[in-house]
Amino acid sequence: MVASYDADEPKNVNEALKSPDKEHWIKAMKEEMDSMKSNHVWDLVDLPPGKKAIANKWVLQIKRKADGIIERHKARLVAKGYTQQ
Repeated sequence: MVASYDADEPKNVNEALKSPDKEHWIKAMKEEMDSMKSNHVWDLVDLPPGKKAIANKWVLQIKRKADGIIERHKARLVAKGYTQQ
């Protein structure tokens, strides 16, 4: 498996929100959150005293057609499972 790098892809949310494609990234992140909610991926609950939430981060990717034209902006919210104790 080979991972490809697209120089137009932001490294983090701050870069995405400062980019010319800001609105596309906001839409992609909203779609991901809506999808997680409609698929009951998690339940929002109060954090018990003395417990820490698992950190998360956005993975942002530009999907392109074979000719290089941007097909869509894709955002995935992932848990940083390695922060669990």
